[in-house]
Amino acid sequence: MTENPEPAAALRSFRPVLRLTWIFLALAVVFALPFFLFGDRLEIILHQERLVAWLQSYRASAWLIGIALIVSDLVLPTPNTAVMAALGAIYGPFVGGLLSVLGNVLSGLLGYSLCRRFGRPLAARLIGDADLLAGEQLFARSGGIIVVLSRWLPVLPEIISCMAGLTRMPLATFTLALLCGSLPLGFVIAGLGYAGSDRPYLTLALCALLPLPLWYLLRGVITPPVSRPGDNG
Repeated sequence: MTENPEPAAALRSFRPVLRLTWIFLALAVVFALPFFLFGDRLEIILHQERLVAWLQSYRASAWLIGIALIVSDLVLPTPNTAVMAALGAIYGPFVGGLLSVLGNVLSGLLGYSLCRRFGRPLAARLIGDADLLAGEQLFARSGGIIVVLSRWLPVLPEIISCMAGLTRMPLATFTLALLCGSLPLGFVIAGLGYAGSDRPYLTLALCALLPLPLWYLLRGVITPPVSRPGDNG
């Protein structure tokens, strides 16, 4: 009686995902640890009203400080929503939104670039080149959607940016997905900060639901259609 090869083949195909999950969990611990150690303290220091007053005292460079704070969320438990709302309160919903989007995009690109340049050799030693290649195929197929859906969640944006860099997700695709996830987040929170409104459920709904349609729309506009054999020019 011959052994059914299907379960063994399925396990082998699933193994790269399991190993990538270990890297994901390790990154989650690294990024979550500062939140447990310093998150409450920083949230008190960078409370929105206090933050607005502090940034306004540096009016000429408040925009640069705000962007730097958003980028610092890559390694520090910076309350980004408070920073983006403060930028909206100071500069208005449009300029504040643009600054918020810029900060989020720069943060994502920095995490992506650092992990692609310096983290890949360590990842290859941990899980092997074959499983890393499987991770590349996963992010080549679904990386855009993963990045888009992660931007409004806590901790996940930094982890996913690093995973995209480790798996060498195409930079153009990553940047487009990053932009689609960051645009609703930046403009919605900056707009609420400008209006002096605190509507957490509306904010979550808009930041969670808008990025995916935006991704499909922009990807369809930017990506040229694939020509099929037999098509006439």
